[in-house]
Amino acid sequence: MEVTIQSLSDVSREVEITATTEDLAPHFDKAYLEYRKKIEIRGFRKGKAPLDIVKKLYGDLIENDSLNEVATEMYRKAVKEKELKPIGEPVLVDMDYKRGESFRCKIQYDIRPTIEVKQYKGIAIEKSVHTITDDEVEKEIIRLQRINATMEEVEAVTDPEHIVTAILQDLDDSGTPVIGKKSDDVRFYLADDQLEQPFKDALREARKGGNYRVQFEHTHGEHAHTVNTQIIITKIQKVTLSPLDDAFVAKVTKDKFITVDSLRAGIQEDIIAYWKEKTERQVINSITSEIIRLHEFQVPESFIRSVLEGLLEEMKNEYPNKRLPDEFNIEKFNEENRAYAIYQAKWALLREELIKAENITVSDGDLEKLAETESAKIKIPKDRLISYYKSSEQIKDRLIGDKLLKILVDSAKVKEVSEKV
Repeated sequence: MEVTIQSLSDVSREVEITATTEDLAPHFDKAYLEYRKKIEIRGFRKGKAPLDIVKKLYGDLIENDSLNEVATEMYRKAVKEKELKPIGEPVLVDMDYKRGESFRCKIQYDIRPTIEVKQYKGIAIEKSVHTITDDEVEKEIIRLQRINATMEEVEAVTDPEHIVTAILQDLDDSGTPVIGKKSDDVRFYLADDQLEQPFKDALREARKGGNYRVQFEHTHGEHAHTVNTQIIITKIQKVTLSPLDDAFVAKVTKDKFITVDSLRAGIQEDIIAYWKEKTERQVINSITSEIIRLHEFQVPESFIRSVLEGLLEEMKNEYPNKRLPDEFNIEKFNEENRAYAIYQAKWALLREELIKAENITVSDGDLEKLAETESAKIKIPKDRLISYYKSSEQIKDRLIGDKLLKILVDSAKVKEVSEKV
């Protein structure tokens, strides 16, 4: 077996393997024995036909069918003999076989990039500071009231606390209905802050059975298009908010809070915690983005594929039976998410280098401390958790990652700025 290694890039290699009939013989002998178990030849019991007859009748088929496995086994042998250091899944890119003469295959594989660790401490970033307002608390209280509101069907809208159900028919510039652009049972909650003002204006005095029209320029990010729609009202419901009193508070919070004032205080604490977590995540993202920017290196294609495959699996979970629709364009999905996949793969490689640079490890004490914290939350005895954590590489990796992020955040030069509204 001859092995030739060619460098395709800083992180990609191609191994070409050429094998003689003598090299192939043990692989094919193994394949013959496996196939003989499945083959039925007249005059012999299943799986008992002589090998020479099996070879004569099915040799060409068996040999060609086993070539992928032969290539895999020879690649593994080449990796060991040549002390190659591949990462990710190899890809068979070419194969040629002439029965009784020779076999040749080319397999591409990735290697870990050489990363020169540069600046990663003392990263300068900005942190947005959000000031909690009474209005945020009141909006959350109103949200609770709306969740527990009652609804009554009425003939007309008299104030924003109404839900309008309608048929929407898109129109062209001349006002003619566009075929195929009709939607039934579309609901508009007129008090919803997210509802665009032209719809609120058109429906502020809507009546059941009424026919209304909205036409405006809708802007979403950098994209803009004209909305030209006919609204046919089929149903109107009056929303009556639950009264805000101590009884309401006790009911909706299941006695966690028993007064309106305690509910307000609790909501304020939750909002503060939300913004604290969001700000911490923003700081971490800013630091990691800057570290990635400071380190230029090529990312192995196998790492990028791995991230994209993970994203695709997450996408599948959003569909019934975890199955993508037939019309789902995987190629387009990969193209649209490639930049994100490169970013994630690059950080994964950098993270490993930074952990080595800081010599971060996990001790039994770290695992015991985590178990003590988690035990009360998930109601599992501490000893059982410690035993599990000590056997879990995922938990250890999480703790190591947390330690690295703490080092990066503690060393960062953070400038606080007011949140941009």
